[in-house]
Amino acid sequence: MDFRFYHEADLPGPDSEPEIWAEYHATLERWRGRGIIVDGIWPRRIDKISSALERWLSGDIKAEEMVWCVWGYHILPDLHHQMIIDDPYGVVAGWKRRLQPYPQSLKTALLKKHLASLRYWRPDYHYANKVKRGDVVFLAGLSARLVHDVMQTLFALNETYFVGDGQNLDFAREFRYQPDNIEERIKEILYPCQRENVFEAQYVAVSSLVDDTLRFAAEVEPDQGPGNQ
Repeated sequence: MDFRFYHEADLPGPDSEPEIWAEYHATLERWRGRGIIVDGIWPRRIDKISSALERWLSGDIKAEEMVWCVWGYHILPDLHHQMIIDDPYGVVAGWKRRLQPYPQSLKTALLKKHLASLRYWRPDYHYANKVKRGDVVFLAGLSARLVHDVMQTLFALNETYFVGDGQNLDFAREFRYQPDNIEERIKEILYPCQRENVFEAQYVAVSSLVDDTLRFAAEVEPDQGPGNQ
């Protein structure tokens, strides 16, 4: 369970207020002794959250690089899925209101970015050559990237805020727009059975999933059809 605490001014650092941080670390150890592990604290200033929200809603969808996020930190699902405990000034409620309905500017930007990646790699000869060579590291990385592009596309088509690294398939099960048997297909792509011609089979599976995703995108959003690069 993650708790969010938003503030206006910068919090005092360990060098300026060492006694406060000593108390903080002692508190963590007390909770650890009770069997409850608290990861730590991530200070979040209100003005920075507001600025990031404006940026994303305008279509500037660059995720923030964080060591604990495989594909970067996505602020919109973080805000969207929060449950408000105490919000006396309506700050968090105001942020959440901005997220309804799902903004077309965000949908357009996400589809443009991730469909471009799918269209680039689908016919790319470098990809096909790496399959012939059995380049394990390249194929593992690219397969994961293309699955990520597919998931981002499906979240956007279904006007659902991308949830980040976890629980993608849990959400996908409920999507209106999705390729058939997507969960089984993605598991097979990311964890292929070790067999003869495993990379060729993975390549075929990825290509098929990409083709189905592009077809869905063209049906749901005609402006995003195959001819739009």
